[in-house]
Amino acid sequence: MKKLLGLSALAGVALASNLAMAGEKWDMPMAYADSNYHTENGKLFAKAVGVCTGGELEIVVHGGGSLFKGGEIKRAVQTGQAPIGERLLSAHQNENPLFGVDSVPFLASSFDASDKLWKASRPALEKVMGEQNLVMLYAVPWPPQGLYFKKEVNSTADMKGIKFRAYNAATARLAELSGMLPVQIEAAELSQALATGVAEAFISSGSTGYDRKVWEQLSYFYDAQAWLPRNYVFANKDAYNGLSDQVKNCLKSSAMLAEAAGTTRARELTGWYLSQLAANGMKVQPPGEQLATDLAKMGETMSKEWSEAAGAEGKAIVDAYKAMK
Repeated sequence: MKKLLGLSALAGVALASNLAMAGEKWDMPMAYADSNYHTENGKLFAKAVGVCTGGELEIVVHGGGSLFKGGEIKRAVQTGQAPIGERLLSAHQNENPLFGVDSVPFLASSFDASDKLWKASRPALEKVMGEQNLVMLYAVPWPPQGLYFKKEVNSTADMKGIKFRAYNAATARLAELSGMLPVQIEAAELSQALATGVAEAFISSGSTGYDRKVWEQLSYFYDAQAWLPRNYVFANKDAYNGLSDQVKNCLKSSAMLAEAAGTTRARELTGWYLSQLAANGMKVQPPGEQLATDLAKMGETMSKEWSEAAGAEGKAIVDAYKAMK
């Protein structure tokens, strides 16, 4: 937490001479709970912007899908219903395959690899978002994704018929390839879905399992480290263009700090989340040999499908990413 608190402090030190003044107010919808590190980081980003601009721009964070539900946030920012917001872009892979680059199974399954993939993909994603009336500000990864189940699972044969919570095209496809039944469910609705049997399993990070206390319904977590999806913070282009150059620079500098602080926090919390799942009775373990083999085969299929859909732009991103290794 000390490193996250440094976000607002750094901005304050850099621009402490700014005079406080009544300014513009931006509402910022976020899909995850106020206690989640993404939302905590977003609030510190908002504070940093306020300090940097001397109050010329005030950002008010609305966590937990309270202002707009997760699936509504990107559209709300595009259309100006909200001037800024955060969204898991891979949930919109149906709009453009490039949005799913961070959810290609086993392409980038560590924080270092995820950082390189983000560096390789950012220019293309900024271009796509610019065409959608959006301005990219920063992105923060989730911890590596693992599988949650009620029962022990040793292979895809054990998954047949299970109702599987999907949050993007990759998770829905994973369910299909393994014989499970994909059900689209936002994070804010996950606890209720598990409690009512609408969903019986899902893939996500330890963060989601901890936030939603999934040990109340589920017993197993397989640390597959399949991918590290990112949450992206972006602004409405029209609203952004209406800002002064000074305020724009404050948004950019605060975004850089937020990305660094949020990524550091994700790294710090990864092991802690898994320890909390275990402390609450879940069996936390790597996939067994057969399950790992089955997951790798599905990953190969999904990688090929994504590459075909993403075309030359996707290939250029992957080539640039692999050249960094």
